[in-house]
Amino acid sequence: MRVLPAVTGRNEWDVLVARTDYRDDQAWQVVTAALLEPWGDRQYEAHVHFIDDPAWAGATVDEVLNAIRADENLAVVFLADRTTMEAQSHALLAVTTLTRKDCLDDEDYEQLTEFGREFRTVPAGVHDVHSNLDIGNLGFEEYAGWAHDDPERIYRSF
Repeated sequence: MRVLPAVTGRNEWDVLVARTDYRDDQAWQVVTAALLEPWGDRQYEAHVHFIDDPAWAGATVDEVLNAIRADENLAVVFLADRTTMEAQSHALLAVTTLTRKDCLDDEDYEQLTEFGREFRTVPAGVHDVHSNLDIGNLGFEEYAGWAHDDPERIYRSF
């Protein structure tokens, strides 16, 4: 497994989006523009830390998780991968940073990852997921469940 560059300069409240596909700059521009739009009922300002470094091209989920592991305030990371760039919805891959070590026991971990450790979300849903996980209002498993119930397996936002 390769070692990715360290993530620096991220404010603890910023969404973290790692670009892992570099084939379509125009698609990336669409994704970043969507992520920077105000969000929620009150039209909150979007705060996003983008990793846009070709060293991350083709990075796997595990490589990304290893690179961001030192950030203890991060509950979820979003990957702009090949699927993100090619899909009309530009759904990003949301990945929990939770590990078995973070849980009380195996049963707790299994419950929290009932639908897996990742799911897809449209750009508008990224901020819902990140902010609610940060404040402990909702859990990763709830969002993963909503994505699981969607015909395309995508969380669509509130």
